[in-house]
Amino acid sequence: MDTVIAALNAVPNACLLAWGWRRGLYALIVGAIAALALPPVNFILSLAFALPCLVWLLDGAVGSGEATALRRLRLGFGLGWLFGLGYFLAGLWWIGAAFLVDGERYAWLLPVAVLAMPMGLALFHGLACGCAALLWSNGAHRIAVLAIFLSTSDWLRGHVLTGFPWNTFGAAVSGSLEISQFVSVAGADGLGLLVLLIAAAPAVLTEPGRQKWRIGAVALATTLGVVGFGVWRLEVMPDPGLSELDIRLVQPAIAQSEKWKPENRDRIFSDYLDLSSRPQTEGGRVGARRLIVWPESALPFLLTQTPSALVAISALLNDQHQLVTGAIRAEATEAQTQYYNSLFLFGPDGTIVGSYDKVHLVPFGEYLPLADWLDALGLSKLVEGPGSFSPGYGRRSLQLQGGETFLPLICYEVIFSNYSNVQSRRPDFLLNLTNDAWFGRTAGPFQHLAQARMRAIEQGLPLVRAANTGVSTVFDAKGRYLARIELEEKGIEDVALSRALSSTIFSRIGGYAYALMLFLLSIFSVYCQYNRGSRYN
Repeated sequence: MDTVIAALNAVPNACLLAWGWRRGLYALIVGAIAALALPPVNFILSLAFALPCLVWLLDGAVGSGEATALRRLRLGFGLGWLFGLGYFLAGLWWIGAAFLVDGERYAWLLPVAVLAMPMGLALFHGLACGCAALLWSNGAHRIAVLAIFLSTSDWLRGHVLTGFPWNTFGAAVSGSLEISQFVSVAGADGLGLLVLLIAAAPAVLTEPGRQKWRIGAVALATTLGVVGFGVWRLEVMPDPGLSELDIRLVQPAIAQSEKWKPENRDRIFSDYLDLSSRPQTEGGRVGARRLIVWPESALPFLLTQTPSALVAISALLNDQHQLVTGAIRAEATEAQTQYYNSLFLFGPDGTIVGSYDKVHLVPFGEYLPLADWLDALGLSKLVEGPGSFSPGYGRRSLQLQGGETFLPLICYEVIFSNYSNVQSRRPDFLLNLTNDAWFGRTAGPFQHLAQARMRAIEQGLPLVRAANTGVSTVFDAKGRYLARIELEEKGIEDVALSRALSSTIFSRIGGYAYALMLFLLSIFSVYCQYNRGSRYN
């Protein structure tokens, strides 16, 4: 027994007693361990190791209360920044793959990109831990303080500048469909706050006294409650059944390095036509209306300025079939021609009956911030095309011939909760077109897929997702797979689209549930901070 106790105390003791560069190294390592919770590894229990280690590291650095406020802020910021650096390096390393697609032009930027983005994103974790360090104490409520600031930093990361809410702590548990159901109540931000509280709770188990068992019991009960709610929603809550619409996913699996070569243009278009006209697969229904879905910027030419392509698409469709595809759109103005990353909806007669221009563009991917300065340095955007894209003017739903409406989300627009949360007329499903070919067979496409599934659960809406190289899927309104084409597989999949659930709490009130959770937890923390003798410390 003594050996077991010694082993259990080894990790917290190592964190508490670490000094100088060792403390920083430990923070970097445990941040990387936390990233094991992310897709495709999905080892969620890694958070229950990494976050307590972060608490113990902060205990060792600022827990004595002897340091000045400035020193506490500096130590907390440094530990948080190193923790975040490890987390984002391990979670976003795959971004470097995009710089190898056109290696002759961009390979030299790979080390900069792989390091610069994690270093910048880690500033949010650094700020969170620095603020937490200012309020740090020996009480168990320090876990709540850390959870509040880390959760807030995730929210800020999704809104500051253009926002980048990738791999938040809510998304870190996306590997569990049961746990993920909680986003229908409080969104990914609310789930992330709960994850931080529960995963960091084991930090109190090394402390003397009985209070640790109360904290452990509360954490366990909360975990069981969240999982129980997820099981109920998946297994007991009635399913809405199937709609009258079938979906045909088309995944051409075209390597990004081959897509924009002029000699491949006709072959790529022929592949789309061939795949779209193939006989019905097992998942389809005879006589059902069908929506054929092609991925983001599917065609390597300006579709609306290529009459032969429009004629071929018209011949592909009939009274029962419609098509939606991503394509580059050009619009001439007096000053210059503007280009848009767009989506086109074709009616049964082959005419374009609706379109959407991507609103939230990817910095350095689809447009170049501070273009005048960076052009002088020889930098350009990564995405092939005639020029930088312009953003669309707003989000809107499009309507099919049968009356169904869908909300378009192009590429990483799907990682933003507020983009799918439409307060006016609720669509029948979400539609996400993307091109993850930039990142090959890495973790990137799987992380993107997991975040798309979160949007389906948040809204209680089915989600149709077509990706150039995968993963192309159809989710039902609870985030379950109805169809899936694996990464880098070429093919089609027919599936009956499910109906939407009734409005979720999140779809009705958005982030207010998360704000309420954050407010109540803050009140509890303030109460404990000024009542040091209470039983909560």
